[in-house]
Amino acid sequence: MKALDELIFDNRFARLGDAFSTHVLPEPLDNPRLVVASNAAMALLDLDPAVAETPLFAEIFGGHKLWAEAEPRAMVYSGHQFGGYNPQLGDGRGLLLGEVYNQAGEHWDLHLKGAGQTPYSRMGDGRAVLRSSIREFLASEALHALGIPSSRALCVIGSDTPVWREKQERGAMVLRMAHSHIRFGHFEYFYYTKKPEQQKALAEHVLSLHYPECQEQPEPYLAMFRAIVERNAELIAKWQAYGFCHGVMNTDNMSILGITFDFGPFAFLDDFDAHFICNHSDHEGRYSFSNQVPIGQWNLSALAQALTPFISVEALTEALGLYLPLYQANYLDLMRRRLGLTSAEDDDQKLVERLLKLMQNSGVDYTLFFRRLGDEPAALAVAKLRDDFVDLAGFDTWAELYKARVERDGDYSEEQRSERMHAVNPLYILRNYLAQNAITAAESGDYSEVRRLHQVLSKPFEEQAGMEQYAQRPPDWGKHLEISCSS
Repeated sequence: MKALDELIFDNRFARLGDAFSTHVLPEPLDNPRLVVASNAAMALLDLDPAVAETPLFAEIFGGHKLWAEAEPRAMVYSGHQFGGYNPQLGDGRGLLLGEVYNQAGEHWDLHLKGAGQTPYSRMGDGRAVLRSSIREFLASEALHALGIPSSRALCVIGSDTPVWREKQERGAMVLRMAHSHIRFGHFEYFYYTKKPEQQKALAEHVLSLHYPECQEQPEPYLAMFRAIVERNAELIAKWQAYGFCHGVMNTDNMSILGITFDFGPFAFLDDFDAHFICNHSDHEGRYSFSNQVPIGQWNLSALAQALTPFISVEALTEALGLYLPLYQANYLDLMRRRLGLTSAEDDDQKLVERLLKLMQNSGVDYTLFFRRLGDEPAALAVAKLRDDFVDLAGFDTWAELYKARVERDGDYSEEQRSERMHAVNPLYILRNYLAQNAITAAESGDYSEVRRLHQVLSKPFEEQAGMEQYAQRPPDWGKHLEISCSS
């Protein structure tokens, strides 16, 4: 394991030049201190977890010190926000400190969010507040633990720096990690500003570093776009299967790697609601839970438009046509697994749709239903779950179909079925009210709850002794928390 001063940098994005980013130094926080750190993320950098407790750790990730090899850059990009094109966005409060490579040969971006003003801050102060930093940290690591591709979070650093939002809050920084922070909006920026040389350099950068397998294809750029389509179809299938609502699926928040990126007013479903809107600023429901699938395709279409200098419209259209079939196949496969099924039948889609309609009409807790369905033999489990539904006759019909489907599925024991279901159906998810409880304590200087919640969410499928309170339905006040983009 390494100490902080032993990290090895290879700043590949910075070498693209000043047309892609601007050199900016972080603005230090007042009295920086560790709020929470992820040992799992630290392991990706070969870091000894003990370094998180050292003063140097808070000084570096609180903006006071930098490695000599670091090259902090604010990236420029544009994007479509709620369907309208915004010509220049960029890192308004985040800095790509550099790229570190580990013993496995992997490169990891170190991106400091809340690092102060940049040329792309517009009217913003460049800061992030403690509550949003905690939410991003918890979500990044929780999604990874669920098997959903996501950026990672190394730590949150708190401070005494005053920051004004709806009220005065305290500033914080979160260190985000990913193999790349390139967004759909990077390509859009160079396309709409008519900078073909930079557009080509960016495409070559992404192709060679992140999709090298596509270089050997007859049409490398087209192969790369197909891979991006495939990754995004798989990602959004996992969002839908596990009830994750992103909230702000603007194209500048979409990763070129097909990972969950830029956490704002996100939420996991409590009661199943296909029309759930987690962002209270989204008045028309553009980014509602059920709209995430078509919006994913819309965003890919926006990226495709930016790639027309390299790929024909016909080829791009054909590649976009892969999205929905890939999504549907991935989603149905995940839902079969959540139902404990190992084989495929033609009517499985109807079985899932019928269940979700019943859950919608009855306000059934989405996560706990699937977990409890695997707690006991199918017949006993559905009998115990019956009282959660308003339409008892409708549920009884579904239950008979499900039990018959399980009987046809294969020759395995109920214990095997239960073990298999518990491996894919979490007991613990990041519910908004749990995050809010941790934030409230942290804002009072008590970081124990955010650290405890992080540990619980790092093993979402394993029942953990003494942690029953994290596996309950939310109280009524916790179901309707308003989360905005203010962060």
